[in-house]
Amino acid sequence: MEIRFVTKNPYKAKEVEAILGDIGVSIVDVPLKIHEIQTEDIQDIVRDKVLKAFDKIGRQVFIEHTGLYINSLQGFPGGLTQVFWDKLEADNFSKLLGNLEDTSLTAKTVIAYCDAKKIHIFEGSIDGNISPEPRGSRDFQWDCIFIPKGYDKTFAELGNKKNEISMRKIAFDKFREFLLKEIL
Repeated sequence: MEIRFVTKNPYKAKEVEAILGDIGVSIVDVPLKIHEIQTEDIQDIVRDKVLKAFDKIGRQVFIEHTGLYINSLQGFPGGLTQVFWDKLEADNFSKLLGNLEDTSLTAKTVIAYCDAKKIHIFEGSIDGNISPEPRGSRDFQWDCIFIPKGYDKTFAELGNKKNEISMRKIAFDKFREFLLKEIL
């Protein structure tokens, strides 16, 4: 069985393949540019985006959206994390937010899967802190500034260990169970 995954980020596609493992589903990476609505509400973003993806592809498809919910900013930027990150990037992000009294935040991944009949939503989240300076590779967006709770390294420094503990892993484990139970 093939399911399309709409992402412009090749790192996400590789990470998803590693997390889902061999369950009899072939993930077809579709690098479509889908205009995202701009809202803090990640649920609205994923529902809108997966419907747009399904309209373009016409087959089973899923999308993923991850946001950072910074406690000192009352949960901002949430669904707007990509816009926020693109403007600040690693150094400015850490300089502005990694040295505050409260550097705690939550990273949340939400997956939306559309099978032509229904949209299914899967979530995963992990708490952590913002590093006072970027550490590790900067290849995968904010991995270099996110220190998961219980660790002293950023996601970027954790390497493959990240795939065992991340918010994306938690969400995709739920998606994987759904696929095994409902589809396969």
